[in-house]
Amino acid sequence: MARGTVLIADDDTAIRTVLNQALARAGFAPRATGNAATLWRWVSQGEGDVVITDVVMPDENAFDLIPRIKKLRPDLPIIVMSAQNTLMTALTATEKGAFEYLPKPFDLNEVVAVISRALSEPGRKRQAPATERESDELPLIGRSLPMQDIYRVLARLTQSDLTVMINGESGTGKELVARVLHDYGKRRHGPFVAINMAAIPRELIESELFGHEKGAFTGAQTRTPGRFEQAEGGTLFLDEIGDMPLEAQTRLLRVLQQGEYTTVGGRTPIKTNVRIIAATHRDLKSQIQQGLFREDLFYRLNVVPIRLPPLRERLEDVGDLVRHFLRQATREGLGQKSIESAAIERLKSHPWPGNVRELENVVRRLVALHPQDTLTTQIVEQELAGSAISPPLGGGADNGDLSESVERYLSRYFSSFGNELPPPGLYDRIIREVEKPLLSAALAATRGNQIRAAELLGLNRNTLRARIRDLSIRVFRTVEG
Repeated sequence: MARGTVLIADDDTAIRTVLNQALARAGFAPRATGNAATLWRWVSQGEGDVVITDVVMPDENAFDLIPRIKKLRPDLPIIVMSAQNTLMTALTATEKGAFEYLPKPFDLNEVVAVISRALSEPGRKRQAPATERESDELPLIGRSLPMQDIYRVLARLTQSDLTVMINGESGTGKELVARVLHDYGKRRHGPFVAINMAAIPRELIESELFGHEKGAFTGAQTRTPGRFEQAEGGTLFLDEIGDMPLEAQTRLLRVLQQGEYTTVGGRTPIKTNVRIIAATHRDLKSQIQQGLFREDLFYRLNVVPIRLPPLRERLEDVGDLVRHFLRQATREGLGQKSIESAAIERLKSHPWPGNVRELENVVRRLVALHPQDTLTTQIVEQELAGSAISPPLGGGADNGDLSESVERYLSRYFSSFGNELPPPGLYDRIIREVEKPLLSAALAATRGNQIRAAELLGLNRNTLRARIRDLSIRVFRTVEG
């Protein structure tokens, strides 16, 4: 006996065939059509236990058909497939009442698993209220598999008030994700308030979060509301939560447990109704082991974890991102540009330590500083090469030139982080990045003579030898004559 009848609607014959075969092998009874009209007729006649449909079909868009199906048969699970793998597709599928959204190409085992779940949980998803969009501009860009996973999670989370923890390197778009959860969620008519823990002095964090009363401390001339009060009825985004001091963590935990707080200098508890979204680039589990972060607070915040991949893990999205930033630059009056496909391939080979924010800043510089209508590979190469420190040795540069090169490198490095601060430990990181090429260049300039290299660098010879060993620098001694 079949496990259930699955109605398939897709104008691609190959997809219909593959789904037919896979579902039949899994014990289902599939029926397939290439148009929306036939699907609607089957549903109207009471056929099918599950629907799996493409979005774009020759006679009707599935997003127009789904509300009619939900009105006629509200408990019929509908699974949406689409090759338009954007965040908006996932959000729209959820808004229309789809049980699940599957981006193409899909994994057949996953399709079978989703259909099985739909049959065991009929009517689990209801139609969500449509969100108001001011434009078709996508808040998140990318069609890579890692981003598809994130879109599907976000589409589910917009219809809940669950606390979310976003983890990712600087520049990956953590605040953008928090904005999506707010702007497309149930609290979109309320305020969105963001606070960066790393940018506030430790002694002021509690006042910033919870507000203070007049006279609570020196300089408190008036009562001042905190971010919780400002975000009432909306969303509070706690960025870089890993930098919150322990004493403030204790007060935040109380808010999450009891739903109330007191202002600094106040005594009357204040009820709060906000959704908390936290973010960090740190490994909070490691911080817990070091006694720097409360374990109970971590589990209160980490109800739904979202990991944002660094750009180097989704390089196939670079082209879409570049074109998006070029359109932004045009709207801002910076000029209209196109870019060669080979230039995009060159951008894909860059490591992007500053992630999407660094890519955005590079594109903006390319548009602003180069008058050509088309950005070529050579132009991109020049811009990326400008991010490296000019060779400090062997180039005949005086101290002024060297200082200018270093300042130019550091300026570009800082600009890659936009308005945010780079991760802590900058001094040690820059020293590590500079020391090895500096010693290697000195050894190359002296043809591997460590005594001369030590004199050139102003180092003790034993110190130089130790650093060569510690940094695993290969020394090639050139024999003259």
